[in-house]
Amino acid sequence: MKKKIIAVVAAAALLSAVITGCGQSAPPANNAGTGAATTSSEAAPAATPLAGADYTVYLITMDKMDQHWVSVDKGAGDMARALGINYKWDAPDVKDNAKQIECINNAVADGSNLILLAANDPTAVSEAVKNAKSKGVQIIYVDSGADEPALESLSTDNYNAGKLAGTTMLDALKAAGKTSGKIGIIGVNTATNSTISRENGFRAAIDEAGGYTLLTTEYKNGDAAASQDAAAGFISGNSDLVGIFGTNEGSTVGTGNAIKASGKDVIGVGFDKSDAINSLLQDGSLLASMAQNPYTMGYLGMAQAFGALSGYSLGPAVIDTGVAVLKKS
Repeated sequence: MKKKIIAVVAAAALLSAVITGCGQSAPPANNAGTGAATTSSEAAPAATPLAGADYTVYLITMDKMDQHWVSVDKGAGDMARALGINYKWDAPDVKDNAKQIECINNAVADGSNLILLAANDPTAVSEAVKNAKSKGVQIIYVDSGADEPALESLSTDNYNAGKLAGTTMLDALKAAGKTSGKIGIIGVNTATNSTISRENGFRAAIDEAGGYTLLTTEYKNGDAAASQDAAAGFISGNSDLVGIFGTNEGSTVGTGNAIKASGKDVIGVGFDKSDAINSLLQDGSLLASMAQNPYTMGYLGMAQAFGALSGYSLGPAVIDTGVAVLKKS
């Protein structure tokens, strides 16, 4: 909580400094109705450029297909407009390391001063990140980082959020009198730090409880249709299946759709928030989803980008942007 307060205060202070012209007095109010008038010889004051007008910042996410990334873009865009920063969002259409590396290289070639990056594969993109830094481009990670050091990271505490997903499922299983059985996991891949941490946290919670068997994880790259097929396979192939966990938006949508289609009494818990996930929560196909704060990642990420480019100290190296448990209204 302390870290989040620091970040919020920093963002508010930066925005306040821009709005007030860094301490300069505000222009006098219009005197219409007081008898004062502006003569034709009086020139209107020139508009003062916003503080970030000389900065170009790119947001590069894992893909553009998840609503999660749309929310990160919205937050980054809102803060960029407030600060006058030249802002661009680029990402592969689907998760693809080569395409994300191309996005990073293109941002460097376009003269980006700083990149807000959500790394799909921390190892695969690290050389491109290192090359960007060698050319003077600063890096801040949002959601998921690479192996190369950056100025700061803004993300969910994914391991503990995964544990929260596990305890949420366990509470529902125990309430239903199901103290044993098999549990499946639909993952994204074996490289992305954020989703692997969620899986590890979830597994830890289930293992600590005892009595349940965790099946081999099915990795479907966040594709909702492929995730649905994998979840359907868990359901049809295991008569004693009691739960499925999806580690990101696409995995969660696929899990919920598979449970809905099966009509079986399987508890689904997922990650992220979107219109599709909310619909599955409302009709009972999913029990819960761990909702991140992607808008905050983008909004504060852009504020921190402005701070870095303006020479300010950024404070903590990692800012936990929080998580909440979404259930049926």
